[in-house]
Amino acid sequence: MSAGCHDAASGAETTLAAVPRIALVGSPNAGKTSVFNGLTGLRAKTGNYPGVTVSRFVGVCRTGGQKYVIEDLPGTYGLEPVSPDERIAVDVLDGRLEGVRRPDAVLIVVDATTLRRSLGFVAEVLARGLPACVVVTFTDELARRQGRLDVGALGQALGVPTVAVVGHRGYGIARLREQLALWRTWPAPAVTPPTDPAERDAWATSVLAFADYRAPERHRVTERVDAVLLHPVWGTVVFFAVMVLFFQTVFTVAAPLQDGVEALFARLSGLVADHVGPGWPAGLLGDALIGGVGGVLVFVPQIVLLFLLLALLEGVGYMARAAFVMDRVMARFGLEGRAFVALLSSFACAIPGIMATRTLPSARDRLATMMAAPLMTCSARLPVYVLLIGLLVDPSRSVGPFGAQGLVMFGLYLLGAVSALPAAWVFKKLGDRRGQAVPFSMEMPPYRLPAPRAVLVAVWSSARAFLRKCSTVIVATTVALWLLLNLPLHSAADLRAAGVDTGDPVAVSAYTVEHSYAAGLGRAVGPVFEPLGFDWRITIGVLSAQGARETFVATLGQVAAVEDPEDPARALRDMTYSDGPRAGEAVFTAPTIAALLVYFVYALQCMATVAVLRRETGTWRWPVIAFTYLTALAWLMACLARTVTALLGG
Repeated sequence: MSAGCHDAASGAETTLAAVPRIALVGSPNAGKTSVFNGLTGLRAKTGNYPGVTVSRFVGVCRTGGQKYVIEDLPGTYGLEPVSPDERIAVDVLDGRLEGVRRPDAVLIVVDATTLRRSLGFVAEVLARGLPACVVVTFTDELARRQGRLDVGALGQALGVPTVAVVGHRGYGIARLREQLALWRTWPAPAVTPPTDPAERDAWATSVLAFADYRAPERHRVTERVDAVLLHPVWGTVVFFAVMVLFFQTVFTVAAPLQDGVEALFARLSGLVADHVGPGWPAGLLGDALIGGVGGVLVFVPQIVLLFLLLALLEGVGYMARAAFVMDRVMARFGLEGRAFVALLSSFACAIPGIMATRTLPSARDRLATMMAAPLMTCSARLPVYVLLIGLLVDPSRSVGPFGAQGLVMFGLYLLGAVSALPAAWVFKKLGDRRGQAVPFSMEMPPYRLPAPRAVLVAVWSSARAFLRKCSTVIVATTVALWLLLNLPLHSAADLRAAGVDTGDPVAVSAYTVEHSYAAGLGRAVGPVFEPLGFDWRITIGVLSAQGARETFVATLGQVAAVEDPEDPARALRDMTYSDGPRAGEAVFTAPTIAALLVYFVYALQCMATVAVLRRETGTWRWPVIAFTYLTALAWLMACLARTVTALLGG
């Protein structure tokens, strides 16, 4: 029997119209994603349902010579929806979503360790009348905690096929594929599960008894650890300690790897200089592509390590605890723990954070969280922070056992997160007042060792998105910047008339940059940023970062390479104002760097985020408000940071 996977592109819907469609349903944390990946492989088409912004995940599985479309529906605890995600799951099962065919059959994923609770959901799905197969996950954990379940007897009691699966190990996937081939023969329950709550509870009890089910023993390690991690005081202390260690690791572990990547790109630039020779081709290849894009790619080790640590914390079960602890803080600003989960997603990128607000039942909470999400420090800011903190703080400095650079990084992340809360509070007051509060509940999964494959997939998926941006948006931006920095052309006579030694390529490049279109644009916009201490080169970097924050690093890298091709890093540290009343003074002083760091904490410099805000809110009103208030706030807070740093003698 063979199995494989192919992308199910949206344009292929018509082609796959005759292919059986199998819906995958289950509660969050039930292992549904592992089952989906096991059936379809690691490749799946993601998109949106017609007419709505809720994401859909569709893969194609081949088994026994037949093709099956597997659709992973949004996780839900029941079929009485309270959020947009849950509403979509119900509408798809009931065939009420226009443009999406009702599934031919359904796979119901349940967690063996919480089977009693899951049976209510199973009863609701079976009542829909679709051919069904129950997939029981975490049976290994059930046995490890002295629980017991006869999976075959469970299927007999329910009246539908039942398969045990340990998704992250691949156990049971082959048998599940065999069941897919038999979907047309799946029996319906002889007796439909009752709808009355009391009768349904009695039904669940009888099913569990027939299946010889014994609930797992309490996870004593989880209980002991949670006594600390969920404590109002100690839980908060541990949370901040984890975050400090998080950023210390990002700096200390990734530094040697970053040095290696930097040496590689320096070597490539040297090869271009040696073999291509002077002129535009060498400048475009060496300065724009290798120098500009390479200046961003040197931060890949930090990016990968950031995603790795986030995936490990999520996989081990700590993130749910962090949401619970932060719920107390969020409540003071009118939000709840689910909003923290969405904001936490924004640490990787604001876009999935904004999309994660679909799980919030309150329209007011969704708007407030979306408008605050850009303040959470995304991975695009990381290259900027690493560059500027390296200019501001000596890597050898420490505060007690902690490196000073890591503490500054933690402070910037904390500043963004703390600022997001009052912003959310304001927008909740301004938003739709018709929404009703819904009690906050969150399942605390037992602590588990994360599956290496799942962690690697999560890291690679996020790192690939960063590399894709480098190969598209950042390449286009750096090439455009290189042209702006090298145009207009100057003849040898013009250079000699200006007193430039035409035999010195560094002097020629420096003159060209100082009199380029980019310099003119930077000086024209200069008065806006002059109170922040930015010269025209920094201003151009800030303007280029409106498309993608990482291009700020690429811009400064190109400028520094012109001033000192041998050591661009030293050129940045030694950069001085070239004209005006500050001519000759250092550009990157402590007050200016502080202003830059704070500006990047607050500014909304991501047009993709603006586009997603437009899509999620259905209007340009809120994206325009978000861009305006965040840009103004960035300028004001940067000015304040510069003033305070100068007063402190920085």
